[in-house]
Amino acid sequence: MTLRQALNSAVDRLTADRVPSPRMNAELLIMFTLDCSRAYLYAHPERDLTADEQQSYDEAIARRATGVPAQYITGHQEFWGLDFIVSPAVLIPRPETEHVIETVVKLWNDGRPNPPQENFRIVDVGTGSGAIALALAKEFPTAEIHATDISPAAVEVARANAARHEMSSQIHFHQTDLLDGLSGTFDFIVSNPPYVGESEEDSVQLEVRKFEPRNAVFAGPTGLEVIERLIPPAERALKPRGWLVFEISGTIVNGVQRLLSNWDDVQITNDLQGIPRVARAQKKNR
Repeated sequence: MTLRQALNSAVDRLTADRVPSPRMNAELLIMFTLDCSRAYLYAHPERDLTADEQQSYDEAIARRATGVPAQYITGHQEFWGLDFIVSPAVLIPRPETEHVIETVVKLWNDGRPNPPQENFRIVDVGTGSGAIALALAKEFPTAEIHATDISPAAVEVARANAARHEMSSQIHFHQTDLLDGLSGTFDFIVSNPPYVGESEEDSVQLEVRKFEPRNAVFAGPTGLEVIERLIPPAERALKPRGWLVFEISGTIVNGVQRLLSNWDDVQITNDLQGIPRVARAQKKNR
């Protein structure tokens, strides 16, 4: 079977199984199978697949047709210009989370020269794959960065990603709940916490509900439970005028604003679709 025929067959299969963006998924998985670029696909449509390549591609398409995210099949996802190893132990990094990085960078730039970068301390709570921690390490190469996760498997994935990008010496990983056991104070506490309420489960994409780690998606009945537990220790762990920055959704924005009512400069940033996506709040100077 030629590359073109294999692609067209895969698109038909994924379309029949109602997989979103069937052509994009078919191309991504054949690029993974052949270890090639998209340009190669377009330049060599008549290239014959070997029997082993065809079998591997068919197996990948079959998994995707059942709902397994393409990122768990390939084991990779791009975030903030970095390639991340991902597995079912961690949430797949998403483009919307890059707004968290953008918010931290803007707050840092607006607040210079205080704090000075050589004493700059950040902690990423619930690091998962390490996406936020590594993105911040890329932006602030002299900062001291800590990253926590309650899942031992997630911490191992994050450590592996830090090692691949030669950031192991800059990022300190902790297997712990939220901020438990961390010492010292921080300029920024950032997080992409679980924020989906169990009452919203039916509105969550099937592949997220079925394949991504449940404790990284669902916080409890309302979606505010983890954030509500994070805010008090975050306030204690921040330096005066330090910042708490975390991802949210539109369904919990009012609850988040209520929980942050005693903080300064509370602002909500929308994503490119106009959905509330990032909350930021500054610790009072007291």
